[in-house]
Amino acid sequence: MRQQQMTRLINSLLALTHPQRQQLAAALGLLSARSQVSGVIEASAGEHPGCPHCHSTAVVKNGSANALQRFKCRQCKRTFNALSGTPLARLHLRDKWMAHAAALDEGLPLAQVARRLGIAQSTAFRWRHRFLACPKGVQARQLRGIAEADESYFRISCKGQRGLLRKARARGDKALAGARSWEYTPVLMARDRAGATANVILDSHKAASVQAALAPILPPDTVLCTDGSVTLASAARALGVEHQGVNVSGGIRVRGPWHVQNVNAFVSRLRGWMRRFKGVATKYLDSYLGWFRMLDRFAPTGPQPAALLALAIGR
Repeated sequence: MRQQQMTRLINSLLALTHPQRQQLAAALGLLSARSQVSGVIEASAGEHPGCPHCHSTAVVKNGSANALQRFKCRQCKRTFNALSGTPLARLHLRDKWMAHAAALDEGLPLAQVARRLGIAQSTAFRWRHRFLACPKGVQARQLRGIAEADESYFRISCKGQRGLLRKARARGDKALAGARSWEYTPVLMARDRAGATANVILDSHKAASVQAALAPILPPDTVLCTDGSVTLASAARALGVEHQGVNVSGGIRVRGPWHVQNVNAFVSRLRGWMRRFKGVATKYLDSYLGWFRMLDRFAPTGPQPAALLALAIGR
């Protein structure tokens, strides 16, 4: 637009009523948000992204669509943009993505997200799990130095499902006594003193399952601290890792440099954070664990919405 046209457009704003100005401001806000989202998407892909179809790097620019640069692969002749092959591909209402990223940062329940963004609750649910598809797989590959581990148990939930993973019970009934009953899902919580964290949903609470979960993340020179768990001690012994147990149940919280306060504090924060959702479906438990790990990595300020959107794209 030429400067003269721009000047005339600005002068014409004086004729707008107050409601019309509000509508215009809202429209400009949406355009600004969409432009910001496009900038994050393009920056995450870089100047020369690889083809998501055949993984070739022989690509050329091929116009643009929906405010995103398109590319064409010389190898497979297919076109794509920076979102192709990512969890956010083919999602609409891109101008609201940054606001959704902010809602994830705040940990809002679905009903509040739907009201704030003006979208259906089913859309908020779909967006949540698309945005968490990549973060749920991001965790420490190996723990260093002194590592702390504990088992935590989450009650099996069929929330949102037609079929049950357990016997039906009357509303308000309590689970069977003991966290190790079949009504609970065991999760291994492991964290080193530098803050690197890994959470593994276990097949069972038996030593073989715990050992399989610990094997990839515990190098031989790691010292594993636990609360004296026989299962964790057995797994550490089988892996050839030094084990130091602290008898927390006996009132001993610290024994020299050995304690499990870091991992216990993490679990406490996790459980406090999850209470707002009033129960998490077991099939989505890994997504919520990854969501909290992401927030915990950026504590105390939390991730910026742009950074959270880049993580959701998987770049």
